[in-house]
Amino acid sequence: MAMTDDMQDVFFTKEELQAIVARLGAQISRDFEGKNLLMISVLKGSVVFMADLMREITIPCRIDFLSAASYHSKTEAVPEPEVRDILMYDDISMFDILIVEDILDTGRTLQKLSSYLLRKGAKSVTICTLLDKPARRDPAVTITPTYVGTTVANEFVVGYGLDFDERYRNLPFIGILKPEIYN
Repeated sequence: MAMTDDMQDVFFTKEELQAIVARLGAQISRDFEGKNLLMISVLKGSVVFMADLMREITIPCRIDFLSAASYHSKTEAVPEPEVRDILMYDDISMFDILIVEDILDTGRTLQKLSSYLLRKGAKSVTICTLLDKPARRDPAVTITPTYVGTTVANEFVVGYGLDFDERYRNLPFIGILKPEIYN
């Protein structure tokens, strides 16, 4: 059975994603001109997005990675995400950091990561998310992303780095997963 058989619908095609990423890359390039940009991918979901995004950025930048445990089951977010620091840079005080995330859901993970990086001494922390899902936002979350690819409804989406049970990340599009797959 092909992975595409598990999709209810295609949410964003490969071409639509390319246009979104190009738009974000151009805006980030303008906004970070003259700054010391460090892009941090939140593993694992945002790796595909960040790989494409950094190729659209026309100014010098560095990349790094952080990991966060955000789910205690395949579909339920944890109340308090755990940050796993695997940053290559010990001193981040000279960087304007852009956290690159695949989806902003409850917001708890990005809020914790932002606070963590500011406590570590980052010059600034800005958030770029491919997808924003405000219907799932935790009311206690106060962060707002500066860069949003697009806002999505409360659908279970996979592909382009997004997964369910570590599957579907390699799809070149974002699809809506059939409910019978995750229920």
